[in-house]
Amino acid sequence: MKINLNIFKLFIIRIFLVLVLYQINRLGFYYYNLSFFPEINYMTFKGGLIFDLSIIAYINIIFIFLHFLPGKLESNRKYQKFLFYSFFIINGFFLSLNFIDYEYFRFVGRRSSFSMITAEGMSNEIGGLLKSYLLDYWQIPLFIFLNLFLFWFLLKKIKYKHIQSLSLNKSIFSIVLGLIIFFLLGRGIDKKPLQVVTAAEYGSIGNSALVLNTPFTVLHSLSKKNELKPVHYFSNEVALHIFNPIQEFNYEKPNKKNVVLLILESFGRENILRGQTPFLDSLINKSYFFENAFANGKLSIDAVPSTITSIPSLMNKSFITSSFSLDKTYGLPKILKANGYNTSFFHGSFNGSQNFDKFANLAGYDTYYGKNEYVGPSSFDGKWGVFDEDFLQFFNKKLSTFKEPFFSTLFTISSHAPFTIPEKYKGKFPKGTTEIHESIAYADYSLKKFFESAKKTNWYNNTIFVITSDHTSSTGKEAIYKNNIGKFRIPILFYVPNDAKMVAKVEKNFQQVDILPSLMDYLQLNEKVITFGKSYLSNKNFNVNYLDNVYNLEMGDYYLAFDGQKSLGLYNWKKDPLLKNNLMKKEAKKKNDMENFIKAYIQSYNTRIINNKLTLENN
Repeated sequence: MKINLNIFKLFIIRIFLVLVLYQINRLGFYYYNLSFFPEINYMTFKGGLIFDLSIIAYINIIFIFLHFLPGKLESNRKYQKFLFYSFFIINGFFLSLNFIDYEYFRFVGRRSSFSMITAEGMSNEIGGLLKSYLLDYWQIPLFIFLNLFLFWFLLKKIKYKHIQSLSLNKSIFSIVLGLIIFFLLGRGIDKKPLQVVTAAEYGSIGNSALVLNTPFTVLHSLSKKNELKPVHYFSNEVALHIFNPIQEFNYEKPNKKNVVLLILESFGRENILRGQTPFLDSLINKSYFFENAFANGKLSIDAVPSTITSIPSLMNKSFITSSFSLDKTYGLPKILKANGYNTSFFHGSFNGSQNFDKFANLAGYDTYYGKNEYVGPSSFDGKWGVFDEDFLQFFNKKLSTFKEPFFSTLFTISSHAPFTIPEKYKGKFPKGTTEIHESIAYADYSLKKFFESAKKTNWYNNTIFVITSDHTSSTGKEAIYKNNIGKFRIPILFYVPNDAKMVAKVEKNFQQVDILPSLMDYLQLNEKVITFGKSYLSNKNFNVNYLDNVYNLEMGDYYLAFDGQKSLGLYNWKKDPLLKNNLMKKEAKKKNDMENFIKAYIQSYNTRIINNKLTLENN
């Protein structure tokens, strides 16, 4: 039976089908991550429709030509089959990208970029991790299959074997009209082209990932233009008066304490002080512990420049993998080396993992120790590298060979997905309430064993231990860990054996970029540095981080969300931890003061990174 359908109608129906599937994908994403989106409204899905139309237009602009090329191709069966299969394959591929973020969003708090999708910096681990991902999150491949099956089934229902031809004039008109419409849909109808940051204009704070779709963020992240842009909110003089990253430390004589910086994988605040980490919990009571501590990024690859060089992650690509990664920095390795320290970086994963070895070299560490340099019992976890217990013992032995004073950094790995622990410890640690908790307990046990060994060394009592997490985990159950405050809350503590002055619980806001200036003060160094943080001795009380194109500023008890152009919300996060009561209208002065600060901070950050002015000699 012939159906009275011309090629124009065929094209419109196919595009409409793809649009419907994008909406189904978004609803699936929403229900899969329901706890992360407590407040949604029609604007969220209106914005989602705009972004879906944009990416569909970008992807399918080639099909305008392929559908409307004149020459009686409508009646050419081979050509129509080619058109059908190419439309299915290309759109099916991009539709499938959305399902990756069903799970990955829980880890990073935003839609994926190209570097995330391609596992940039993890070429050695990708085979094992991909296998683990398919097994642990088997529902994702199943969702992809069902989505493709539905797409295929419905696409086949749209008959294309008996299509009416268009005249030459109508074909040309259809191409021109289609290009105009798709250009407008792809660009957006506002004065400025549609960008990832535009998603913040739709719905509540933290809902950008629900507004966006993964194909849009992946394709837009390919352009280096999206990494960072110069901003000029104020004159340079005014900006420096509000926030000046140049800090000077004046002491007559350094104390030459060793420094051991431990970065614990996924030890977010949601995973400690709840029975899974008895050793770390006990150490907190003997330390200078920051009750309100925050990460400056959501990825492991963000934590290293934040803690080492006091450079936060305020762009959509990690500093280490961005085009600015070769910017000259003056961080802890170079500062301490200039003060007579031996410096080293340890990471139990494959050499090259997350580009840590390259960054360690650029940052000025003397030596890098990875899986290749490990010496000890056979201890490969099958995915990432050496189990924490054995690598920490290797770390301890190497520290004992270094000339003092030394500065050494270690990054643990065992509490990273897929949360593998040694076979001999299966059943030894409490399972907890989430999938990460058993591996957190194992990592805590490994930390305990390290400190037991370290106590027997000659260098132990002359050392400050700085312990932080790289970022939060994806598995916090409580609502307070689902918003833009809780997604960054981590433990940070300074432990100094036999130093009573360094035992306290401090309420002041503290962040990873504060570690560098704090060590300048504690070690009593005579230095002038560029830092985006503040010392633990400072009376300043702010944190800054960035997620999904929203800048988050905590200043005292208040939290401001800022999208680069305007403030989105002001909350008293201590009294209102779920961020229900927007105070922008009630406390206009507080909002204006905080907005001015974050603008000056962003202006300084963007200007210095873009112009390679992260050191005083380049200033």
